[in-house]
Amino acid sequence: MALPLDDRTRGIIRACVPALEAHGLAITTEMYRRLLANPAIRDLFNLSHQQNGEQPRALALAVLAYARNIDNPGVMAGAVERIAEKHVGLNILPEHYPYVADALLGAIAQVLGDAATPDIMDAWGRAYWFLADILIGREEQIYVAHAAAPGGWTGWRPFSVRRRTVESGTVTSFELVPTDGRPVMRHAAGQSLGFRLDVPGHGPARRNYSISSAPGADAYRISVRRIDGGVVSNWLHDSVREGTVLQVSAPAGDFTLGHPDTAPVVFLSAGVGLTPFMSMLGVVATGKTPIRYIHATRSTETEAFGIPVRDLAAKGRLDADIFYTRQAPQGVPPVPNVTTHAGRITPEWLSGQVDPAATYYVCGPDGFMRDMVTALRAASVPDGHIRYAFFGPADDTALMG
Repeated sequence: MALPLDDRTRGIIRACVPALEAHGLAITTEMYRRLLANPAIRDLFNLSHQQNGEQPRALALAVLAYARNIDNPGVMAGAVERIAEKHVGLNILPEHYPYVADALLGAIAQVLGDAATPDIMDAWGRAYWFLADILIGREEQIYVAHAAAPGGWTGWRPFSVRRRTVESGTVTSFELVPTDGRPVMRHAAGQSLGFRLDVPGHGPARRNYSISSAPGADAYRISVRRIDGGVVSNWLHDSVREGTVLQVSAPAGDFTLGHPDTAPVVFLSAGVGLTPFMSMLGVVATGKTPIRYIHATRSTETEAFGIPVRDLAAKGRLDADIFYTRQAPQGVPPVPNVTTHAGRITPEWLSGQVDPAATYYVCGPDGFMRDMVTALRAASVPDGHIRYAFFGPADDTALMG
């Protein structure tokens, strides 16, 4: 268990908030430059998040939030849980943490220069390892639970692609079964799988993909969107076929479906953000829970899982609103309980649809997420009834407050 930070250390960290506001992004950018120069740690990261600046920006926000809440770390409990679950999905281990400590402290010293006094460097070293020890402890608990679960495992387990299905012009699904023929751990709807991949011509890579199948005991399904210029997504679409073996970690993640009951749920997504909701629908659609499904996609060409959603709507199990942002369908026969719209899901439209009794699950691109969560809060939906998940490198701390 991590020992509490002393008053002196916490006071120094608090005093660093203005410096982090001014130089936080420069610090995290330099930190990642140092990490990615080290082959022992580089392959743990999604390099696409470095190219567009997402990962340094997300970490800068997280470090700033940590410093602002250094006197009340309990505020960060939700963020710590999400980070721990993501680390477990990528098989991050205790031996990886010293590399990050060296890179972070080295970056602080370089960016702040003479302002990085010995007292400041000592305080940040203590603050880093305080948080790291909490994460390491929680991650160990998750690993132990995975090992003990029926069908569970730790580390990487080989899975073979049993079936490959084209869901739309941009999304393909891969159904995976373990090569050892043994059962798999039953995932919680909304969780993801981690992958250790070796992409020919590019080398090792690690990725997380949401599980898009209902919880079961023999297989998982992931559904991957082809990204322009995306090394891993294009390789999966172009080269991975039935029989291809992939290295997979056990299901992880805290963006999960609450205990199903009779209270309404609303699934609110854009693009490939619908994938965890396919797993959740596999659970709630078999019961009596009222379901609202709201989804935005560019066109019918990019719309994944349109047929099963419409089948559930036709059976009266859900009400669906489908938004086509680029090209609305023409001459398509109407389906009961399905309403189609031209354009985007706007905060104004969403505010007029709020059900105060419902729990809202939100997933999609960052800008969409911010708009939707902000609109729900403005409509007085309690934070406890809003659950969201980012596909990017970390949570946007602007949504935490």
